[in-house]
Amino acid sequence: MLIDGKLPTAEQLKSFVDRVHANTAVDDRLLGILQGFPKDASPMAMLSACINGLCGYHPEVLDVNYEKHFEHTSAQLLGKIRTLAAAIYRHSEGLPAIAPCGNAGAADTYTLDFLNMTFGNDVKPEVAEALDLIFLLHADHEQNCSASTCRMVGSSHANLFASCAAAVCALWGPLHGGANVEIMNQLEEINKTGIDPDDFLAGVKAKKYRLFGFGHPIYRNYDPRARILKKAAERVLASLNDANDPLLKVARRLEEVALQDDYFVSRKLYPNVDFYSGIIMRAIGVPTDMFTVMFAVGRMPGWIAQWKEVRDQKGKIYRPRQIYTGPVGGTYA
Repeated sequence: MLIDGKLPTAEQLKSFVDRVHANTAVDDRLLGILQGFPKDASPMAMLSACINGLCGYHPEVLDVNYEKHFEHTSAQLLGKIRTLAAAIYRHSEGLPAIAPCGNAGAADTYTLDFLNMTFGNDVKPEVAEALDLIFLLHADHEQNCSASTCRMVGSSHANLFASCAAAVCALWGPLHGGANVEIMNQLEEINKTGIDPDDFLAGVKAKKYRLFGFGHPIYRNYDPRARILKKAAERVLASLNDANDPLLKVARRLEEVALQDDYFVSRKLYPNVDFYSGIIMRAIGVPTDMFTVMFAVGRMPGWIAQWKEVRDQKGKIYRPRQIYTGPVGGTYA
């Protein structure tokens, strides 16, 4: 729907799912690139490098007449990013990569297959459902930093893989895709130091602390995505017998106090989507430094749609105007 701008028919959906599953495997030589990275290298650095590296193994993407192969190359990217993300996790853990199951035709196996490639064990349905929600709710979100980056690069007629690799780099920053990492660091710090959440929020009002996970530049009320993920977090933790997770307790108390305090309510500082996505990913075993990679997997359909829209418009290369605001007149050396 995102990529084509309309809901597919049942036949079109099956064709799409089959294409994605048929393009899940990644050439072993490309996976070998990961061996050149230290295990503690940034997962986002590895992901960007691997997505760019796909160009070498699928040169058809370099054809400027992208319409001829777009369905194929977009399916390649959607199928392979989860394989790459799983392989990056396993490389970081010192584990061998797991091949995808290639269960073509089953639309509900995308997330399950990804989790199996990542952790190599049976996955609870609640876990797969929660991660699927995270992917869905992060698929696209207006002209954010990474979407705009993808469009900017695509406007030069750079290929789809290169443009999405650039979007990965934009997502890397803590002000964008790294936001939920900051939230988890905050919750862990509150839990480790034993500070009462009420006292922490009092410190926020006194400008002593900075509060992550509340407020959003777009939403002027409660982020609707956060409501969905809050319920998903509770289901996942219950299914994993981890409903008493100390970080969830801290998160609940922060939310409870903030929603009753006029300081936060008047400033529209409500929990956002990142507030609960990090808790879910931590519960299912995703390391904090892999959070942004998971975000990239979910955001890939949106980046592809943004890139296609720019190319379909057949406009000029993006070149934002600049307004000179320096001194005027005088003599300069």
